[in-house]
Amino acid sequence: MKKVVKFGGSSLASAEQFKKVGKIIRADESRKFVVPSAPGKRFSNDIKVTDMLYSCYGAAIREKKFVNQLDDIRARYQEIIEGLDLTLSLDKEFETIREDFGKKIGREYAASRGEFLNGKIMAAYLGFEFVDAAEVIRFNEDGTFDDDTTNELLAERLKESKGAVIPGFYGATEAGRIVTFSRGGSDITGSLVALAVSADLYENWTDVSGCLIADPRIVKNPKPIDTITYKELRELSYMGASVLHEDAIFPVRKAGIPINIRNTNAPEDKGTLIVEGTCRQPKYTITGIAGTDGFASVTIEKAMMNSEIGFCRKVLQVFEDNDISIEHMPSGIDTMTIFVHKDEFEEKEQKVLSEIHKAVKPDHIELESDLALIAIVGRGMRATRGTAGRIFSALAHAHINVKMIDQGSSELNIIVGVRHDDFKNAIRALYEIFVETRI
Repeated sequence: MKKVVKFGGSSLASAEQFKKVGKIIRADESRKFVVPSAPGKRFSNDIKVTDMLYSCYGAAIREKKFVNQLDDIRARYQEIIEGLDLTLSLDKEFETIREDFGKKIGREYAASRGEFLNGKIMAAYLGFEFVDAAEVIRFNEDGTFDDDTTNELLAERLKESKGAVIPGFYGATEAGRIVTFSRGGSDITGSLVALAVSADLYENWTDVSGCLIADPRIVKNPKPIDTITYKELRELSYMGASVLHEDAIFPVRKAGIPINIRNTNAPEDKGTLIVEGTCRQPKYTITGIAGTDGFASVTIEKAMMNSEIGFCRKVLQVFEDNDISIEHMPSGIDTMTIFVHKDEFEEKEQKVLSEIHKAVKPDHIELESDLALIAIVGRGMRATRGTAGRIFSALAHAHINVKMIDQGSSELNIIVGVRHDDFKNAIRALYEIFVETRI
């Protein structure tokens, strides 16, 4: 069995955390490929190493002295090295970084050094081979990712390896220019390594014991999710649940490799298993609840709208022409409502309204702002009667008015719109009825 294990910044913030990670890796010989992030915060008001590097490089490009800042970064790594009783020296690497910063080699290069240096320490600590991501993660000259070449390079480099550390977050062009992933960087690297080595499992270690049914900032001690499908996760992520970015999921999803979200600080917890499909019945009717606010709605009314060919297309064309993305579009016989991001819409609202009037000559247009959308997601909803009824009951009992409800054809999710002021109470009410009371 082969496992790829990725560890986040909080898991590698100090020597003490490194020791936890080392114990986890050594406890299972199938954990052969390790993808580390840069050191994160050691305590609440600490600074992440990546942010320190950005600040240091910012001083360099402004022609200011940056050596002292670089020494502070060096001290962070030296503290880890000494705490692990390693004889490793990073003097050569830091001298190279100092020279490259002086040459203003690039902001992405600067950011990548956090993972690069942590990878050096991790390889020395485990006795694994260090594989520089710049040699195996390929980007095109225009900065776009080259997935085919990357897969070939990784597969060839790692096919005989008995243990390797590949830093996350960055890669390089063929000419050697460092390029970083824009979002979910180290998670993406882990996924790419898992695909290249045909891993049986991709373990993503962080500071939480898997995905939670609801946001812990809103619901107190929400239950964990044991198993979730890629489709369910995508629905929750789209509505604001910050688990894994979809770019980090795609490589392993197409290969059918499951992802296991685990907690470095509680390795005995099973975490959440993310899979393509499963016969396992979920513990609750729903898998998760997620939401986000900051929406506005545009309701267009016109008598006999439903018999006017091309009406919807003309309205949507107005939003497209103004580069405004549409989130949802519930409609009635003589009305249609467009939900959009408030920030996108506000600066162009009068232009949009004017163009809608010209395009379809509506009887009336009504605007409403400060709205929130909440997704109730779960594969168990397909086989359960009355899910929508329970949603309405929970919200009515909490004295929350539903502004919109929309159910996907897959019956995997139901989305409700509420006022911003009701957002958190709505999530709590839904969690209570589906998880706590299980009515």
